Amino acid sequence: MRDKIEVNGRSYSWPNVPLVVVCIDGSEPDYIEQAVENGLMPFTENILSKGADLRVDSVIPSFTNPNNLSIVTGRPPAVHGISGNFFYDNSSDQEVMMNDPSFLRAPTIFSAFEQAGARIAVITAKDKLRKLLGHGLTFGKGSSICFSAEKANEISLQDNGYENILAITGLDLPSVYSADLSEFVFAAGVKLMELEKPDLMYLSTTDYIQHKFAPGSDGANKFYEMMDRYWAQLDELGANLILTADHGMNAKYDESGKPNVIYLQDVFDNLLGDKAARVILPITDPYVVHHGALGSFATVYLPANTAVEEVIAQLLKLDGVLSVLNRQDACKEYELPEDRMGDLVIISDRHKVLGTKESEHDLSGLDAPLRSHGGSTEQVVPLISSMPLDPAAAVKGLRNFDAFHVGLNLVHQN
Repeated sequence: MRDKIEVNGRSYSWPNVPLVVVCIDGSEPDYIEQAVENGLMPFTENILSKGADLRVDSVIPSFTNPNNLSIVTGRPPAVHGISGNFFYDNSSDQEVMMNDPSFLRAPTIFSAFEQAGARIAVITAKDKLRKLLGHGLTFGKGSSICFSAEKANEISLQDNGYENILAITGLDLPSVYSADLSEFVFAAGVKLMELEKPDLMYLSTTDYIQHKFAPGSDGANKFYEMMDRYWAQLDELGANLILTADHGMNAKYDESGKPNVIYLQDVFDNLLGDKAARVILPITDPYVVHHGALGSFATVYLPANTAVEEVIAQLLKLDGVLSVLNRQDACKEYELPEDRMGDLVIISDRHKVLGTKESEHDLSGLDAPLRSHGGSTEQVVPLISSMPLDPAAAVKGLRNFDAFHVGLNLVHQN
C-alpha cells in the first residue's frame, strides 16, 4: 500500500486499478440522459445503475481552460490561476492567451503522482491545453505521455517503442473542427491503456458537436454513442472511469435563429465614452469558428474614478444580463484570482451571449444557430463513476474538480 499523495492541500490514495478521468467538453447533462433514454449508450446505462450518477457545479467562468485546470489540480482558479482561455495582462498592457504554463500557479495531480512513480497518460483534443496539462511531467522511455489529437502527427513515441500515435491507432490526423478530433482522443486512450497500462489517464475532448447539436438530436446522439463504445473498451481493460465535463451548453439565438448578443463595448462606450472601458471575453481562443468568441461571461476594466455602483445599476437594467459583480465580490463568489479579473464581472442569462462590438466578431463560420456557454446557467455538469462509491462517501457539495478525489478516494475498494 503506497503512501497517500499530497498536492495542493489535498490527499489522494494510490489507485488499485488504472484510473481514467474523462472531461467531456460542453456536456450538458441532458446529452447523456437523452442518449441513454434512446438506447444508444448501453455501457453508460449500466454504470449509471451500478456506479454513481451525480450532478455537480463546474467553475465559473464555465469555459474550457479554467475547468480543465481545476480538474487536474483539484482546486478552483483562485489557486491555480487560470481564470479563462484569454485575459488582459495589466503588466504588459496586452490581451493574451492563457495557454502557457507560466500562468499556472499550482502543480497538477499528474506531476505529484509521477514524482511518486506513477505512469501518466494525458490526451487532449486541442493543442491549447497540452502544455498546461503536461506541466511538470517528464517524457521519455517509461515516462509520461502527453499530447493533443490536433498535433498527433508531430508526436514521436519512439522512446516508448512505437513509431507514432497515428500508427498505433490506425487513424488519420483529424480535423480540429470535427467529431473525429474527440474520437481520436478515445482511440488513442484505448491503445495506450492496452500498451502502457498507465496508473492515471486523463482524456479531454472538444465541444465542437455540442456547439452545433442540441441534446437528443441525431448529431449529438451519434457522438455520445461513439464515446460509449470507447468507454466500454476502457472498462474491459480494467480501468475505473470517472466522467465529468468542463461546462454545459445552451442555445443562444433568437426566434429567427440569429445570435442573441449584448455587445458590451458599445454599451460602455455609450455609458462612459468611446474606449474608456475595456471589455475582455475570456472565451476567446484560436478556435472561434463554432462560437464566434461569444460566451456568457465577460470582465470589464473601468477608467479611474468610475462610479462603479451606478454602472452596475445601469447594466442590470439590460435585457439578458443575469449578474454584475465588482471584482472583489466576483472573485469571492466564483473563487477567481483578483489580479486576473477586471473591475466588473458580467454574466448573461441562459439564452444570451456577451460580445464587444458587432464588427469585432466574425460569425461567418457559424453553420448552425449559436450554442455557447460561460455563465452560471452552464455550470451544472455530470460526475459519473463506473464503480460504486463507498457507502460512507460524502458527496454533498462535490464539484467537477473533485473528479480525481472521487476516483481515488471515494470509490468503494473491494
